[in-house]
Amino acid sequence: MGIVQVVLVLIIAFIAGMGGVLDQFQTHQPIVSCTLIGLVTGHPVEGIMLGGTLQLIALGWMNIGAAVAPDAALAGVASAIFVCFQQSMSVEEAVAVAIPMAVAGTVLTIFVRTVTVVFSHACDAAAERGSYKSIEAWTIFALCLQGLRIAIPAGLIMAIPAETVTAALEAIPVWITSGLSTAGGFIVVVGYAMVMNMMATPKMWPFFFLGFALASISELGLIAMGIIGVCLALVYLDLSPEFNGGGGGGASGATEVAGADALDDILNDYE
Repeated sequence: MGIVQVVLVLIIAFIAGMGGVLDQFQTHQPIVSCTLIGLVTGHPVEGIMLGGTLQLIALGWMNIGAAVAPDAALAGVASAIFVCFQQSMSVEEAVAVAIPMAVAGTVLTIFVRTVTVVFSHACDAAAERGSYKSIEAWTIFALCLQGLRIAIPAGLIMAIPAETVTAALEAIPVWITSGLSTAGGFIVVVGYAMVMNMMATPKMWPFFFLGFALASISELGLIAMGIIGVCLALVYLDLSPEFNGGGGGGASGATEVAGADALDDILNDYE
């Protein structure tokens, strides 16, 4: 791989690290980081497949209170480097490797967040002085540390020769590699089940079973299934009284009548 691709991968890793705390553009999600790394390394198909598989797992990862979820940024970037940059792993093997990477990323983000407590005190001192530029500088510096939290491990992984990684993988017994592949499949199912558990309501179950029925039609591809799903969602939002204020034009009509009565009262006062 050329130096340009190395720099681009490091930039993507840096942006993914910042996205892990910003949560605004979702750049830390595997579907984004893996796809971008696949594009810059010339392996977009592998990147999308890996990102989509990991995304099903990462959908169930969220911070609740003081509990920090596994780090999706390092999991996606590291596994994408193994698959797309070094080409030393298959998608199934990379999914299994992504889990310990996510745990390592959690340790790193806790360490960085602990360090940035010092920056918070520096921002307090700058606020007392009325120095807004100092507050912005400390905030940007703390954000850059989160980016380096992913970029530095990504650089270390890319520094390892692909032959070394391949030799290490070939030295692993077959029963372990096959077990990792099987575990990777189970992990995806568990992640999808966690998402279903959060979305499971009596109103959603008909759409769930309808999706299984439509999936059995071999002529329908993923794009067609996606279009059907979007159309069903729009129709449901348009017809359900829960989302349109009572259905039909009843709510808007009542509002217009109430507004007209109020206007009549004001005009009658001036007569």
